[in-house]
This record gives sequence, structure tokens and C-alpha cells, in this order.
Amino acid sequence: MRRLFSIILSAAVFPFCLPTMAADPASISWTKQVLDTKFRSEGVAVADVNQDGKKDVLNGEYWYEAPQWTPHELQPPMDHKDGLGNYSRSFACWAEDLNHDGYPDLIVIDFPGIPCYWMENPKGKEGHWIKHTIWHSACNETPIYADLLGTGKRVLLMGFQPVGAPADGNDGQMAYFSPNDKDPNGLWEMHPISEPSQPGKSIPGTNRFSHGLGIGDLNRDGKQDVLCTAGWWEQPQPNDGKSAWTFHPANLGESCADMFAFDVDNDGLTDVLSTSAHKFGIWWYRQRPKLKDSNDPDPAFDKVELFGRLVSESHAAHFVDIDGDGNKDLVTGKRWWSHGRSEPGHDWDAKVYWLKAVKENDGFVNFVPQLIDSDSGIGTQFEVSDINGDGLLDVISSNKKGVRVLIQHR
Repeated sequence: MRRLFSIILSAAVFPFCLPTMAADPASISWTKQVLDTKFRSEGVAVADVNQDGKKDVLNGEYWYEAPQWTPHELQPPMDHKDGLGNYSRSFACWAEDLNHDGYPDLIVIDFPGIPCYWMENPKGKEGHWIKHTIWHSACNETPIYADLLGTGKRVLLMGFQPVGAPADGNDGQMAYFSPNDKDPNGLWEMHPISEPSQPGKSIPGTNRFSHGLGIGDLNRDGKQDVLCTAGWWEQPQPNDGKSAWTFHPANLGESCADMFAFDVDNDGLTDVLSTSAHKFGIWWYRQRPKLKDSNDPDPAFDKVELFGRLVSESHAAHFVDIDGDGNKDLVTGKRWWSHGRSEPGHDWDAKVYWLKAVKENDGFVNFVPQLIDSDSGIGTQFEVSDINGDGLLDVISSNKKGVRVLIQHR
């Protein structure tokens, strides 16, 4: 009785503690807030832009001030029309205080292959944000900004085309980039993951329009590796930031979205979970145990289809714990009109799902789809974040449907 009273008292005094408990999917609902109905961007970020204690939404053209979502221009906006025959200039966004002035700035990945940049927060002043070039070329449509090295600092992971490379965009190199410590406004420092492409030998995952990229400890050595559809780069120990990593060829499927390293079948081997970028399909690749008499140093993988026709064009995904049960769930949805009306299921509803991870008694994980919304969709990148401070993860997207925030309730 004393323990129960203590829990009730804690919930009354600190209500934000309560939602961290695991929730039955039936108790979870979502409400939609439409911030903008125009096609602005297919990338989005969340941060407290003006330091008023409320998280705002940014997408490369505007930032929307919470709680009324008042729009403020980041740069002169462009008319991207309905997106049937054209694209935006913002494929991915992440917020970070890059110049250490106490205000979050914005990293923007523009159209694949051209320069990417960061936008400097004017610290509460009105006006357009100053642009600073990060690198002359940003390739692979699934760039990642994450703590790849386990240092607590995020780096930008992507392919790029060397200066003077042929115009076909097929001669890239995989690398991660970190801010320039000597010149915060200068080009970022490039750290190679792969060797540069050579004549007749294109490095996988680095083409201008490559799809599929991920990080995770695939060989369970305690270091994060880099995944693409043709295999994975093993992070060296130690990593000097100057030498190329060892590449392990593997068939990890067709063009996909974000790739996640996760032991789905609880056999002690890390598998790869992903979704189709432009067609139908959600799948995982099971890492096959090596045969004792095999001379092959690299593991092989077998495809396991999860959902064949649940949603198409799922160009981005997150692997996070939506319901607070300690298991990571898959969050994805439809990138509405990714290539106009040329892809399978192009006019299906722009649905967003979270796929609840259900761990069986033997540790095997099944995924059960739970609908979040039928008319929002995702972009080439989207955000899952607790935007209103209630302890629950919400979904934020900017795409050809506009800009939306999907708020989780219990």
C-alpha cells in the first residue's frame, strides 16, 4: 500500500514521469497539427530556436514557432508547386548549436550531389539565416547525422563526389564529416570511410542517387559500423580518422531507406532491418551463422519479408521505443509522390505507421503495424521527438503534403 501511494503521489507531483511506463497500443492515440499546407521541404528538424523553452519545427525554408506555429523565413522561399514534377531544396535537416553561441543552427542537405550547408541562427533577431557550406557535394539519399564514433558528438555521414568527378555521379567516396575546430564557418573536415572510386570500380552507396545507409555494430566488437545495400564498412580499432575502413561485401537488398542493425531472431548475430525507398516492402536480412568449414571471412544474409504491401515509398525510418516497453519499434510511412506518379502505390493514402516490436518467449521479435495517421506521410527524412515535453515521442514531417506534427497521447 505504501509503495502504491508513493507511485500515485509521484504521478501527481511529477506527471511527466507517468508516460514513461509501457503502454498498451490500444491506449495510444494521435492528434495531427497542420503547420503548413504547401510543399516546402522533405527534411525537417526540431529545436528550441528562440530559447523560450518550447521546441519549434524547422525545414530549411521556414521555422515554425511553438505553440502557435508562427512561420518565420529562414531563406527566401521557393514555389515547389505540388511536387509531381519537381523536388525541394531540402532533403534532410538536423538542428545543432554548431558555433557554440547557445542557439541551435540548422544543417541542410540540399538536392543530392550539390553542396550541403548549415544555417546560422541569428539569436532571436528577425531576418534570413546566413549559410555556411559544409562540403561541395552530398550524395546518397539517406545521409545520417549521428554519434557514429561513440564520443557523444554527432558527425555527418554521407557519400560525396570528388571535385572534377564525371557528371554521371557514379564516382563517389563514403566519409564522415565533423565541424572545423579552427574555423567554425569553414568547410568541415572529411574523414574517409571508403577509398575513392576508381575507373571501373564505383564505391557502393556513394552514387549521387544511392539509397540506403545505416550505422550499427554488425560484428559485435563494440564499435559502430557503416551499412549500405552492398555490404558494410568495419570501424577500425583504433580509428585515426584518416584511413579507409575495411569493406565486407554482402547482399543487403535493393534500394532502401535507413538501415538498422538489430538481432531480430535472438541468435546472437546482428541482422539488418529496413524498408523500400520507392516500392512496397518492409524486411530484415538475417545474418546466417558461418559454416565451420567455410573459408569465407564475411557473413552472408538471407532476406525475410515482413510486410509486402503495407505501405510504399517508405523513404525514411526511425527505430525508437514508441510505447515505453523497452523494445525499439520501427516508425515509417509513405513518402507521398516520391517520383510523382511513377512508383507503385503512388496514390495510396499517405499513411504513417509505428510497428510495435513484440518480443516472444524465445526472444524473437515480431513487428505489429499500428496506424498513426492516414494523410500525412513522411519525406526523405523526418523526425521522431518529444516536441511538447510530455515524455512521449511524437512524429514530425515535412513533405509534399505540407508540414505536420503528430502528437502522441495515452
